[in-house]
Amino acid sequence: MAAMQANEENEFILQKRRCLIVWVYSLKQLKTLRRFGFVQYVSRRMKYVILYMNEEAIEKNLVKIKELHFVRQVEKSYRPDVEMNFAEKIGTKAAYQLQEDDGFVVKELDTEIRLAENV
Repeated sequence: MAAMQANEENEFILQKRRCLIVWVYSLKQLKTLRRFGFVQYVSRRMKYVILYMNEEAIEKNLVKIKELHFVRQVEKSYRPDVEMNFAEKIGTKAAYQLQEDDGFVVKELDTEIRLAENV
């Protein structure tokens, strides 16, 4: 019984994360950047670091990272702010129609697939 309660308490909670692109003068201080978040990628030729951290810690750590002497510039990723529903852009707006009682209902569209060889 106690083991089941422990499993319910330790549920996996998805953290909102954001990427920072940190442009540096030198990569010698890479260990200093690792304490702020997870280092995803390091470009040795262009001297930048892709750093992921929790969304809540972005503003606090952004100021600290900018104050480091080896940091040239810091950019926040805009990917979480971009709308990822492209139905209106690609012309399938009719596929998604809002109904008041159920929410979104997807209707199949009659599409004709033509191969490049037969055009």
